[in-house]
Amino acid sequence: RENVIHLCNPHLEKMKEDILYHFALGTGTHDFPALFGDVKFVCVGGSPSRMKAFIAYIAEELGLGSPGGDYPNICAGTDRYAMYKVGPVLSVSHGMGIPSISIMLHELIKLLYHAKCSNITIIRIGTSGGIGLEPGSVVITRQSVDATFKPQFEQVVLGKTVIRSTNLDEQLAKELMQCSKEIGQFNTVIGNTMCTLDFYEGQGRLDGAICLYNEEEKLRYLKEAYDSGVRNIEMESSVFAAMCNLSGVKAAVVCVTLLNRLEGDQISSSHDVLVEYQQRPQKLVGYFIKKSLGKV
Repeated sequence: RENVIHLCNPHLEKMKEDILYHFALGTGTHDFPALFGDVKFVCVGGSPSRMKAFIAYIAEELGLGSPGGDYPNICAGTDRYAMYKVGPVLSVSHGMGIPSISIMLHELIKLLYHAKCSNITIIRIGTSGGIGLEPGSVVITRQSVDATFKPQFEQVVLGKTVIRSTNLDEQLAKELMQCSKEIGQFNTVIGNTMCTLDFYEGQGRLDGAICLYNEEEKLRYLKEAYDSGVRNIEMESSVFAAMCNLSGVKAAVVCVTLLNRLEGDQISSSHDVLVEYQQRPQKLVGYFIKKSLGKV
């Protein structure tokens, strides 16, 4: 069954041209169906270099392109985001935090719509702080919750507060969990992900420039989060889930934990260990894509 992108904006139909400013792309200058019409999987992550590494990895896994080949940045006309493509896979960076990923998603969803893409799966791959998990564990998000543990994304639109659901595709989460079991290389759990507006105070850290609470209060808060089902903390999943829901896109969030926040605040693992941790979400999602395409 064809599942097409749904745009919640009737004004777009009246526009002669749609300029995706932060991608340096536009319907008047680019043939979106020719460039992107075959896309079925979109993977997004914070860092441009990580998303370039992901496209090289998936190209090798799918047997597309030449080994060690270079993949040009489709958004080279801007320094805001980076975008790479190989076969049916699109890899896009989104920066840090809700505002940055929100801007990217508005333009990405329109890009997929203009390209007439269907049956799209979008997966955010990234890093996070774990709660009650060994560093290096991978969390597949069941629900994104806010800093009060509610499964919702709150935004002010025209001066009024709008609340949107942050549920993610349950079946997709189960499929990803099954893939991790088949890989059998690292601990993976399904749990809630807390999405905050900040890396320091918003996540209860004691090591920021400003901190007006004590360690006991911090630990009490993190244990409350754990008891509510939260297993990791990051800064993009809520708006990601909300926007994918509104657009009718199947979506998942897969993040590795770089530390256990119940044991500290600073990321102190060696560079090599962190690099290996960061490869775990891409291994899991790469395996999922291969399996979906019948290449496992």
